[in-house]
Amino acid sequence: MKILCSAVLLAVILCSQVKVALAAEFKVLVVMSYEANNPWVIEIREGIDSVLAASSEITYFHMDTKVSPAAGPRKGEEAYALYQRLQPDGVIVADDDAQAMFVVPFLKDKVRTPVMFNGVNNSAAKYGFPATNVSGILERAHVRESLAFAKQLIPSIRTACFMTNDVPAGRALRAQVEEEKETYPVKVGAFHLVKNTRGIDALAKHGHSACDTILIDSLEGIVDDTARPLNNKEVLEALRKVYSGPILGGNRYQVEQGAWAAVVKTGHEQGETSAEMLLKAMRGTPVARIPVVSNVRGQRVINVTALEAHQVVLKPTLLRGATLVRQQP
Repeated sequence: MKILCSAVLLAVILCSQVKVALAAEFKVLVVMSYEANNPWVIEIREGIDSVLAASSEITYFHMDTKVSPAAGPRKGEEAYALYQRLQPDGVIVADDDAQAMFVVPFLKDKVRTPVMFNGVNNSAAKYGFPATNVSGILERAHVRESLAFAKQLIPSIRTACFMTNDVPAGRALRAQVEEEKETYPVKVGAFHLVKNTRGIDALAKHGHSACDTILIDSLEGIVDDTARPLNNKEVLEALRKVYSGPILGGNRYQVEQGAWAAVVKTGHEQGETSAEMLLKAMRGTPVARIPVVSNVRGQRVINVTALEAHQVVLKPTLLRGATLVRQQP
């Protein structure tokens, strides 16, 4: 009996030691601007988890500003209350809304916790980044590369128009296009910032013939006539009803849901890079020695379903290195 009790006691001690050994090295708070099921958010989360899951206990908080923009400031306060409760070793904050409504008012130069941003479309200087405790990775669309790729696929393209939601990310893309347009392989036409489906419907009356192609990005969250926010797939369906020409995207999921092609930026790169930067900071590298960077990876993606439907012949040379996808039903 004594032997049995000793064995049980030893097992308990060993289990306790294993639990201690398995305890996370760090606590990390991740604040996302958008909702949990947003495809861009899912990509960012996968990138973060691939770097930090082995070393960190990660808590995710979603501000849902695509679907409930008016609640953003209140969500920023909730994120800060969660930060105060958790007292994390590091923070990652995704996309522009969370920078403006959470990092700037509550964390930047106010706490010692290292903060790494990702998915920021505006200039870092707009938010006062880098700061004593803030660095990260900017998000820049591969517009020039997408237009060059589209012109290889469809040589008749001469003018490109743009359409985004009238939100910080959309306005930042417009600023990028204005800055870069002289380097594009086609002329730049109208840039449509829309808030609702009426803005899409207006394309049928204004500018349709002037756009050989339309590049879309950040359209999730525009509302229909009942003020219901639409997801990207629903927005693309509405766009295709009034525009039959080539549609280009900025992200892979947009191509999978109806855009014809793109050289895409990835949330995986945003998540991985910001997580790697945070890990350095949590392990002792001063934030001042971790410079702000921009995304560099571009992936060519082709929606085979869309091109086949419009009888676009795919040249073998254009398929080399490209990812082919079938459109989601």
